[in-house]
Amino acid sequence: MKVLFASAEVYPLAKVGGLGDVAGSLPRALRSLGHDVRIVMPKYGTVSPPAKDLGTFAVGIGGADHEAKLTLSSLDGVPVYLVDFSPLFDRPKVYEYPDDGQRFAFFGRAVLDMLPASGFWPDVLHCNDWHTALAPAFLRESPPADERYRRIRCVLTIHNLQHQGLFAKDLFEWTGLPPAAWNPEGVEFYGQLNFLKAGIVYADRVNTVSPTYSKEIQTPEYGYGLDGLLRSRASKLSGILNGIDYKVWNPAKDSHLAQKYSKTSLEKKAKNKAALQKEAGLAAESKIPLLGMVSRVTEQKGFDILIPAIPDLLNLGVQLVLLGTGEKAYEEPLGRFANAQKGFVAYLKYDETLAHRIYAGSDFFLMPSKFEPCGLGQEISLRYGSVPIVRGTGGLVDTVIDVTADPRNGNGFAFSDFRASALLDAVGRAVAFYRAGRGWKRLQQRAMAQDLSWGASASRYADLYEQAARGTGP
Repeated sequence: MKVLFASAEVYPLAKVGGLGDVAGSLPRALRSLGHDVRIVMPKYGTVSPPAKDLGTFAVGIGGADHEAKLTLSSLDGVPVYLVDFSPLFDRPKVYEYPDDGQRFAFFGRAVLDMLPASGFWPDVLHCNDWHTALAPAFLRESPPADERYRRIRCVLTIHNLQHQGLFAKDLFEWTGLPPAAWNPEGVEFYGQLNFLKAGIVYADRVNTVSPTYSKEIQTPEYGYGLDGLLRSRASKLSGILNGIDYKVWNPAKDSHLAQKYSKTSLEKKAKNKAALQKEAGLAAESKIPLLGMVSRVTEQKGFDILIPAIPDLLNLGVQLVLLGTGEKAYEEPLGRFANAQKGFVAYLKYDETLAHRIYAGSDFFLMPSKFEPCGLGQEISLRYGSVPIVRGTGGLVDTVIDVTADPRNGNGFAFSDFRASALLDAVGRAVAFYRAGRGWKRLQQRAMAQDLSWGASASRYADLYEQAARGTGP
């Protein structure tokens, strides 16, 4: 299969969240299966890898042809096309600009208009989240004259349904999409242009980043207004669990750690706990359970139930180290707790190397998410033998088996109700298991034995591409 993978962020060139990790890893895994997968992303001001100049091409949008440059770079053998249009992309950040709608409408159009200049004609265009979701609409509603465009099939991956790309109608008019597309069965959503809805309507196949999340988003609780549309398109909707990059996340080779270790040398993990306690200024007590968190500090990640639970959590005799940044409404009380509560440390920043040390140094990894499309944190923590404590939602359901419910196969601790008391109960069960000692090492080894690499998931994506190309069902 020839696949063009379109994403607003690709690690390590540009990363804001999990999308960047996926875009940096999945194409490489697919190429290892023999598929010709190439990436396309905007060339932001901070993106300047060695690249070959492929010339210019015209992007037809806003009633005019805009001249953009196209360059070709590479990431671990994966070709990467960079769309260079300075007025919209030569900026220090990926998102959070007033004209983001215009920027990513332009990119969605450019993904198609660049193909003649690239010389690469894919069987499948793989779009990711709302930033690229207008491309299927452009392809179906206003395709270029070249017959080769008609043979391209589209796959849309929803990484987070909460972010849909909602903009005023005047942006729709600027895109040049035909007036017929402005209706409830097209791109219109309660009087606004909805990028993600456009992708769901016009893509040949739609998937989410875990099987459970693909079911959850068809309900009012998780559907963010699109549950009805998704139920009506259920025949083309499926879920494929994200993997993690084992080249990046491997405790046996991780250069960020105080001590490398593996499933067969778990006793060495203790040095990472001691190093993390020292770094965080915590009491260097090996028998105190250490809980780690690496998370965006947002409503989605469960801070509404975590923050009021912190005093009671610490009363269980644990230590808690948090790394993350996000919404001030949560950062401010976290900062106050960190100053006032012994045993709680909050690093309200982004620090990739510290993240590695927290995964390795923690006994448990905490993810009390309100919803979780997939979650990479629990997958990384399993890889590092840091037992996850999670709320049972989305991809957390697909990866974490509660030890209390299934002692033989359990690899973590889970709770269902989105309440502080339910979180406390799960942590209490986890701490009791840890202190009992019996079975703790086996639990860690069972966690580390999970295969959460991209291998199996990449094969499922290859199947999805075949379904899209052939017009067969999921």
